[in-house]
Amino acid sequence: MNILEELNTLVTAIPLPVETGVFSGLAPDEYVVILPLSDIFEVHADNRPGFDVQEARISLFSKNNYLERKRQLTTALINADFTVTERRYIGHEDDTGYHHYAIDVAKNYRLED
Repeated sequence: MNILEELNTLVTAIPLPVETGVFSGLAPDEYVVILPLSDIFEVHADNRPGFDVQEARISLFSKNNYLERKRQLTTALINADFTVTERRYIGHEDDTGYHHYAIDVAKNYRLED
């Protein structure tokens, strides 16, 4: 499993429409786009990585009050052992009517021997 698969499953269960990279269809009033940010190997004394740290941004777009969805997403992420590294209101998109809120997360995945 990787961070994109886990986030897709988590967001779909809320339920919110979700895409990776860009929303491909006709956008509903609320949806999420997941963007991969980084994959980092944690190296220890033997110079061999033991963990793959994966990071992603969850961009919430909402024409409604985004605060309840932000709370739902944050709670679900923390309960699923994600590290929330940043939450930020990006702004209101006047041309589309969407509020844009970003949640950056990270998760450690143990590398198989």
